[in-house]
Amino acid sequence: MSSIRKVTQVTHNRFLNMFDLDVIHRGGDPGLYHVASRARSIEELKLSTKENKADGVIIYALYGEKRDRVVLIRQYRYSIAGYIYEFPAGLVDEGEDFHAAGIRELKEETGLDFHPLEVDPIYSRPYFTTIGMTDESCAAVYGTADGSISREGLEDSEEIEVVLADRVEIRRILREENVSLMCAYMMMHFLHADISDPFGFLEVEQ
Repeated sequence: MSSIRKVTQVTHNRFLNMFDLDVIHRGGDPGLYHVASRARSIEELKLSTKENKADGVIIYALYGEKRDRVVLIRQYRYSIAGYIYEFPAGLVDEGEDFHAAGIRELKEETGLDFHPLEVDPIYSRPYFTTIGMTDESCAAVYGTADGSISREGLEDSEEIEVVLADRVEIRRILREENVSLMCAYMMMHFLHADISDPFGFLEVEQ
């Protein structure tokens, strides 16, 4: 089995750090592996803690009385020097429940009020995002949103447009725009969901 001999922290940033791993491949040869992480130290890496704690939260919110629109954001991302459609999302603060993080983040990014559903944990427990390059994991929260769109909670570094997308707009976005993978999968699911029960794919706790 492959193994890790040594971990070296390369950067010391607030939100994202790089770590170099001296490894032994399964055939016995040494190698170097690079990992990006939300961890601030080697001790906080998931390879050290062996715990999958949610670093972030992704918010699947339906808007309107008929719950026929999905709350999306169109955000400028430096990594592609352009705009991409995503779900509202953000980091979970230390000691914060990810459901509470979802309520806070939706308010900050969109101005909308979020009302999360209690669902079976298989739908909302943390899952890894891009395991080939990072140990980051995110939990998903599902629910409804209401209120008025506002930019008051945005930081200066955030360039975000809120989009309330119906099924017609979702099809256009999927055909024509940059979309994050997790968002795209859920948008595809929404396209085929029962209009009368758009949360029907979830096991909602009573």
